[in-house]
Amino acid sequence: MRIGLSASSTSSLPSRHAARHLLDRVRAARTAGIDTLTFGDSHNRSGVRYFQNVPTLARSLAEWDPQRPAGCLFLVPMWNPVLLAEQVGTLATFHDGPFIVQTGLGGDAASFARFGVAVEHRGRALEEAIRVVQALFAGETVSSPMFGIDGASFELVPPDGVRWWIGAMSSDGIRRAARLGAAWYAAHAPIDVLPDLQRRYLDACDDHGTAPFVAVRREAVVLDDGDRARRLAAQALAAGYRGMSPEMVVAGTPEDVASQLAPLADLGIDEVMVRTMGISPDVDLETITLVGGLPR
Repeated sequence: MRIGLSASSTSSLPSRHAARHLLDRVRAARTAGIDTLTFGDSHNRSGVRYFQNVPTLARSLAEWDPQRPAGCLFLVPMWNPVLLAEQVGTLATFHDGPFIVQTGLGGDAASFARFGVAVEHRGRALEEAIRVVQALFAGETVSSPMFGIDGASFELVPPDGVRWWIGAMSSDGIRRAARLGAAWYAAHAPIDVLPDLQRRYLDACDDHGTAPFVAVRREAVVLDDGDRARRLAAQALAAGYRGMSPEMVVAGTPEDVASQLAPLADLGIDEVMVRTMGISPDVDLETITLVGGLPR
């Protein structure tokens, strides 16, 4: 089971301090041997500093291992697919390793409204956007009445293609990932529901003749002082951290966390994306360093 870093783009630190800490986390992940680096996608955030994914990844690639996978999440209904293709094509060309395009529908109706994007029919919009991007990457001239695109083309295609991950928890979304030949990104799915959802995905992959890949995500606090790690994680959750519940978090010593992740490995999960909780810069960096040493 690979272990990746889903690097948080949110910070309460002063802007330039936050930027330095973000790059420190990327460097720590590279040194620690973390397998994959990705950034999320969110817009029009108030009350926090949020680093946008495309420029952030572009800068971070200079600090990341050029051969290890890297990529971004894109809330596809917020992106014109031609612009999305141009951004991904540019980023992937700067990177020698595998490039991951994580996709999702997003669930914040208010954010969509601020961008003038309707939340209805997002599933169809996601599929159409992926079709457009894939066609552009294949060198085709593309039109799409849904997006008002007429005769678009694109030359800076990813030299080695891209790997698509589709985040979904619904049956339709899981089947969509299998049908489109994408990895299923189960995000924070708890261990008690994962086996049934994973079975649906694997069965759908069999039906469509596509290769399965399953990734999950866990927030993490990993310290040599396991009691401190558990205390800090509990305090963050009690303060309402991202509205999450305890089963979405792993905390303790490296040995504790390896035990907490073992059920995912037993299920055959291909990759767990770890995200630090932003408790403090030193806690983030120690967590990344120790996560890198967990058994694969």
